[in-house]
Amino acid sequence: MTSDGYASDFLDIDLPLPAPDPARAIRELAYPRFSVLLDTDRRLAAVTAVNIDGAQLQDLRRSGEWRLDPRVPEREQTGPAVYAGNDLDRGHLVRRRDPGWGSVNDARAAMEATFFYTNAAPQAAGFNQSKELWLGLENHVLAYAETTDQRLSVFTAPVLDGDDPPYRGIRVPLRFWKIAAWRTDSALAAAGFVLDQTDLVDTSGGRFATPPLGAFRTFQVPIADIAELAELDLGLLPTADVLDRPEVRASGWRALSSREDVIV
Repeated sequence: MTSDGYASDFLDIDLPLPAPDPARAIRELAYPRFSVLLDTDRRLAAVTAVNIDGAQLQDLRRSGEWRLDPRVPEREQTGPAVYAGNDLDRGHLVRRRDPGWGSVNDARAAMEATFFYTNAAPQAAGFNQSKELWLGLENHVLAYAETTDQRLSVFTAPVLDGDDPPYRGIRVPLRFWKIAAWRTDSALAAAGFVLDQTDLVDTSGGRFATPPLGAFRTFQVPIADIAELAELDLGLLPTADVLDRPEVRASGWRALSSREDVIV
């Protein structure tokens, strides 16, 4: 299977990759049905983008091993040394199942491609492994695509803030963002979310520790705020935000306590 990358016309609307500031050191990497814009200074993704076809999703056994991308110098990737001997997990940005659609062989190849370190970001173990991660948003997005045969384009990345705490030659991101976009009968629609693992990360003293009372927080947020937070040009996505619909009586950041709090 070819590594064709994210397709901007997948929703029959031109939806280009989010664009970082041209001054940033960005390397664009194409994988089967998804792309990564790697910030080579931070050694982490500034943007990931994946196309999901709910009508063709495959439910395959997990396969794949984490590995460095040979197209990228090792010094530009956050590799295995950062995750060794601590409670940091390799958090998939493009989830394993998201590009896993089409024929069995194509789906398996796309799923295994999600195990490149360029598609990972360090997450506190309780944050990444908890069944409540994203309050089930990631499963919710995939289930929506699968049950409605809907096509989705999903964008995910850490917020690469200059104040993120240093650890083993990188800075551990404290927040992550996700935007799901889909086609309605007449137009593009999108919803944006931010996760905050600040209370789960402590790198003081040059080591990683999980504070005993740490917790993650989840918000549905205006997509325009994500553009500002992540310093990205998000194109049509802010104007397609479901929070901007007249019938939605919501403003600002909405703290989520259950899946039922999500507006789509």
